[in-house]
Amino acid sequence: MSNNGGGPSELAKQEARLARLLLLPSIIILLVVAVYPLGDTFFASFTNRQFAGGETTDQTFVGLSNYRQLLGMTIKELKPVRVTLENEIVYERAIDVLPREPHLYRQVTQFTLFGRRFVLGAREPDFILAVKDTMIYTVASVILETILGLGIAMVVNSKFRGRGLMRAAMLVPWAIPTVVSARLWGWMLRPTRVGLFNTLFSAIGIGGGNISFLTNKSLQLPVLIAVDVWKTTPFMALMLLAGLQMISQDLYEAADVDGAGKVRQFLSITLPLLRPSLAVALVFRTLDALRAFDVFNVLLSRQRLSMASFTYEQLIQFQTAGLSSASGVLIFLLIFAFAVLYVQLLGVET
Repeated sequence: MSNNGGGPSELAKQEARLARLLLLPSIIILLVVAVYPLGDTFFASFTNRQFAGGETTDQTFVGLSNYRQLLGMTIKELKPVRVTLENEIVYERAIDVLPREPHLYRQVTQFTLFGRRFVLGAREPDFILAVKDTMIYTVASVILETILGLGIAMVVNSKFRGRGLMRAAMLVPWAIPTVVSARLWGWMLRPTRVGLFNTLFSAIGIGGGNISFLTNKSLQLPVLIAVDVWKTTPFMALMLLAGLQMISQDLYEAADVDGAGKVRQFLSITLPLLRPSLAVALVFRTLDALRAFDVFNVLLSRQRLSMASFTYEQLIQFQTAGLSSASGVLIFLLIFAFAVLYVQLLGVET
């Protein structure tokens, strides 16, 4: 609405002032509970702040030192030393090759490339391994949950008897607290016939009833991913179901008249119109997966660290609030990068 001069009318100005006034409490709350703590975390990540007894002690600005500590890596070649009687090549020790001054680098992993042996060293190998495990856990679980969640959402979106009961039942795994569900899975995964899975596998002649799911390094991440998929797929299904219900059935009826099959309808109608809901679901789910803490801690303790459990350990056990804050900032940046990636790939308007 405008006056005769072409500018906004007095009524429009009053409405704008009222809108700003109504938004003011929300903005203040956001500044207090989100912006200030986030800003303080960013600031602490550039200091050597120590944490003890709930209070911070004196601190000094150290610049990017904490980030260099977390991300400092090097690759060194291992020279062959001798050949065993079994024709196996023995290489020099990583500890003799990795730098010790001015900073100590410890082995993360070894790998072979073009017939040559290399060692990857890092100043904080636990953090590098935590990043690797968290990324594998995140990518695998989010992909599986999205595919399964979309399938479930499309099933419960159709009309059939008992649809309401099925919608309620599918939310049970998600409603169970993560710590409780992790303890339940811990019992089912016990490495004896007390565990449910070992009992079942033993009955069909697999593993002899003694599979160590939680101590076998090659099985740990797949188990964590399976637990997370079981628990969080209903969340993805619920988010995508909300998006499916916003798509008008008239579009599908028109497509039927035009002779489009179900696959064609899914690719031309469902997926394009579901993109905003899919982007929101992916952002929320990726955010949760990247800061996974309880599943790792309950099932694996310190056998494997996630980025969040590494951050917690640095703060509580070692009381290095500066290093812990830097780790938290890196988690935030990863989440932000994934959010931007989803928006760009899915073509969602911002």
